[in-house]
Parts: sequence; C-alpha cells; structure tokens
Amino acid sequence: MTLRVAVTGASGRMGQAVARAVSAEPEMELACLVARAGSGLVGSSAASIVGDENCPITVSNVLDLDAVDVVIDFTLPESSLVNARACAEAGVPVVIGTTGFSEAEQADLESTLASVARCQAANFSTGVNLAYRLLSLAAEVMGADSDIEIHEAHHKHKIDAPSGTALAMGHAVADAMGQSLSDVAHYDRSVNREERAPGSIGFSVTRAGEIVGEHTVLFAAEGERLEITHKAGSRDAFANGAVRAAKFIANKPAGAYTMSDVLGLS
Repeated sequence: MTLRVAVTGASGRMGQAVARAVSAEPEMELACLVARAGSGLVGSSAASIVGDENCPITVSNVLDLDAVDVVIDFTLPESSLVNARACAEAGVPVVIGTTGFSEAEQADLESTLASVARCQAANFSTGVNLAYRLLSLAAEVMGADSDIEIHEAHHKHKIDAPSGTALAMGHAVADAMGQSLSDVAHYDRSVNREERAPGSIGFSVTRAGEIVGEHTVLFAAEGERLEITHKAGSRDAFANGAVRAAKFIANKPAGAYTMSDVLGLS
C-alpha cells in the first residue's frame, strides 16, 4: 500500500530535501507540501521542488490531513507545536526533525502527541545515530579519565546553538557516565577567567558558509586523544532517515519511538 505523506517546512532546505526523498520513494506519495504563511512558494507547483514534473500538488500554507497517513515535520518549535496539535486531533503519526525546543515546549509537544505514534530525533542520519552508541561506549571506558569537548559546525543560517545533535551527543556521553548534562555542560567560557572545570563537557559552535553539519566529540586523556566525528556531505542523509522513520511509525501504536528503534539499535 502506498503511504501518503505530508511534509512541512517547504520554505527551508531540509523540508525540500525531505519532499524530494518522499517523492523518489516508490512506496510513498507526497500528498501535501506545506510552506510557511507568506512564503512565495505558496500556491506554486511542487513539481519544481521535488524534481518530478508529474507531481500534481501545489504548495500550501495549510496542513491538510484528510488524505494523509503520516507527517514529516522540519520547521520551527512554534510551528511544530501547531502541527503536532493537528496531527493529534486527526490521529496521524508524525516524524519530528525540528530542533531548538525549550524544556516547556518539549513537554508540551510530548503531552500533545501522547495519543499518536511519533518519532522525534535531533538527527535522522544513520551515521549520527550509530555515533550515539559509540559515544556511550567511549564515555563508559574513557569518560572518567578524560576532558570531553563537543564541537559542531553548521551553515550560517542555522539559528539554534549548540545544535540539537550536539546536545544529543552530550546527553549520550553524560548519561553513560551517570550524570545530568545540565549539571556538567559548559557553553560559554568567556564569562569567567578560570581553568577548565574537572568533569565538565564543553561545547563550541561554528556558523559559517554552507556547512551541512559536522560534529566531533573529543575525549582527551593523559597521553592520548580519541575523537569521534560525523560529517554530513548533503541533507540527503537526514531526509532519507526521516523517510525511513515515517515508514517505521506509520502503522505503529501510539507512543514515542526513536531512531534507535527505527534502526534496530535499541
């Protein structure tokens, strides 16, 4: 059976990459493509975005769920919350790739989507999700004896920092060491002139050019360093992972699923 998919975030590069991935998937149909209100794309043919002249739909500013089996949402937190309420009311599963939620927004999102299947991830690429597992192992073995630093780099248009992926990596490391990331994370060393705090996890950020996404976690121990790095060459890795997640949750019972579930790493 063909899976009818709605994609939000058509005004952004990630949303467009997801739309192309859905359109190219034989078992899927792009049933709805949504751009933000006021976007010049609204009302235009989706064909030019997805690269398929046979694509019959136009870009809308309304998430129409009447003939949709699953939604893939890459927008902004406030938009994701609106879309989540629509999905919950319609009983439609949703894949969420939006990052930058505050604690209150994340709690609202989880409460809103309690009645449907959902897969939320800071990063949908296979490599990054495998990196989480490797980071947990590295933290268990080397974490107590290492200075740990996380660096991430993205394009100049990204507005949240550190990235959701960098924070997820920090959580993977801290959790493996029995710590809360909020207790050990250091985001700004310019505030105080002092030596590195023992046991801290430092974050640094680059925003430049058109960098798709690069993340490195450094474990610096006496006499040696271990670096675990992931570099994305295109947004296709994220888009294809989101499509895989959509297939996974389409017929799942209500609940929260992760990319570890999708990839069989749980």
